[in-house]
Amino acid sequence: MKVLKEQQMWRKAWELYYEGFRNLTLGKTLWKLILLKLLVMFVILKGFVFDTTLGTMFKSQEERAGFVLENLIKER
Repeated sequence: MKVLKEQQMWRKAWELYYEGFRNLTLGKTLWKLILLKLLVMFVILKGFVFDTTLGTMFKSQEERAGFVLENLIKER
């Protein structure tokens, strides 16, 4: 019985959001704009700007360890 009530709750929630988004006019355009911005931020910028990692900066494990050690004990 509990499972049936839970399924009905999820179905009602789904119908609420489905009907709400189906009747949007300006909202659809805004959601497309938001998704486009997220695509640019996470896909394009990540590939070109945030590509620097310890794996690409150093060739050996010892160089990586030395870099991390230097920056951990550095006084500011």
